[in-house]
Amino acid sequence: MRSSAAYRSERGGSGMTGEQPDLVEQQGVGVPDALGRLWTPHRMAYIRGENKPSADGAQACPFCHIPSLSDEEGLVVARGELVYAVLNLYPYNAGHLLVVPYRHLPDYTDIDLAETAELAAFTQAAMRTVRLVSGAQGFNIGMNQGSIAGAGIAAHLHQHVVPRWGGDTNFMPVVAHTRVLPQLLGETRRLLASAWPGDA
Repeated sequence: MRSSAAYRSERGGSGMTGEQPDLVEQQGVGVPDALGRLWTPHRMAYIRGENKPSADGAQACPFCHIPSLSDEEGLVVARGELVYAVLNLYPYNAGHLLVVPYRHLPDYTDIDLAETAELAAFTQAAMRTVRLVSGAQGFNIGMNQGSIAGAGIAAHLHQHVVPRWGGDTNFMPVVAHTRVLPQLLGETRRLLASAWPGDA
């Protein structure tokens, strides 16, 4: 197999033929460089905001719609009286859960004491369950309050529970801006749901 340098030499050394770019060198990416590329076209759905509500009303809110679906279709791991736990459709790590109140409220200060207590209990149950199933060594837990703070769906409060392992921030996300998720979301949901404590 010819090296790219040999190929460029055969093509005149510049990587260009007349006005046409050397497609082997560029692989359709624009200006030639030495970087390899991992194509992740499925991420375009997230970038374009697929399933993101265009309005703030509950009618357009996926977090209001998910509870009406089956657990399998909605990726619901557990349901409580006031909140539910669901897999993030665009996870940072495998097992990335969201704890979501059923009520369509945007701000943490809007939920009442009972909702706050169940949200906390579900967060604890999520940590215990993910540790049991996958041996998570740590967690990032938090809420992005408002779109300016990074909330993808700012109109409906949700808490992230992101499992972490030593070395999970390696060259893939740092250099390639790509996450490697070793398991389909449906299988992750099944494992977590089967291990979820019954009294959470």
